[in-house]
Amino acid sequence: MKGAPKQGPSAAAVVAGIAGHPVTRSLSPLIHGAWIAAARLDAVYVPFRVPPDGFEKFARGMRDGVVRGVNVTAPFKEQALAISDQVDAAALACGSANVLVFHEDGVIEARSTDGIGLLAAFAEQAPDHPLDRRPAVVLGAGGAARAAVAALLDAGAPEVRVVNRTPARAEELVFAFKTRVAAYGLSQADEAFAGAGVLVNAAAGGPVPPLDALPEEAAVMDMTYRPLETGLLQAARARGLTPVDGLAMLIAQARPSFEAFYGRAPDAGVDVRALCLAAMRAGS
Repeated sequence: MKGAPKQGPSAAAVVAGIAGHPVTRSLSPLIHGAWIAAARLDAVYVPFRVPPDGFEKFARGMRDGVVRGVNVTAPFKEQALAISDQVDAAALACGSANVLVFHEDGVIEARSTDGIGLLAAFAEQAPDHPLDRRPAVVLGAGGAARAAVAALLDAGAPEVRVVNRTPARAEELVFAFKTRVAAYGLSQADEAFAGAGVLVNAAAGGPVPPLDALPEEAAVMDMTYRPLETGLLQAARARGLTPVDGLAMLIAQARPSFEAFYGRAPDAGVDVRALCLAAMRAGS
């Protein structure tokens, strides 16, 4: 009936969410909530604030299937993989999972959609920068960096150069992927940047080396989306390089997550990027 109050989720609603620490400023509930509303699903997507030492207990407590699944953010992605019973090829390749699906029989399934998000962000914002022609550079050597390396190799990058403050951590990725990956210390950044087609910043904070050695036609991505225009992307624009922001990756990785949780693809007509930008401007 016209003018009737909007119905909320029922007791039988499909429940999913995001688990992390911290998680209060995540845009994922906004994104998934907009898709849920557009599809008129009996569903909810909520944040789960998990203590730093409590992820395994949290995840194992979901084996009853009351919650359909969760996106997993820092610092729990590697733990998410470790506690799972089933693992998809992408999660296995990158050594971490950003999606857990809780099946009714108690099985925990781990998936990774980070690589999908990264490649989709480049396709959207840097379509003239093919990833299979020149070496790629990844800053950082943690779980996010490993996911980036796996995605870039899968996209056909002839070589991925991992630059990290601690070279030994970068060497761990060389050992993990075996071929087409090289390790560099932060002092060797110029050497790593030479001839590269793309640069991906997967480091959580810390200094970012100057971009002078990158070719003029390179594209630069920062996985961070708060702030949207990071110092790295500002430096890239100043040099005339093509910037790729972390919000594009966030939205793109959310699409297959939504489908995993709710059994249908999200409505492509919902402009979730505009919603996210508005929320960020409002400080939420």
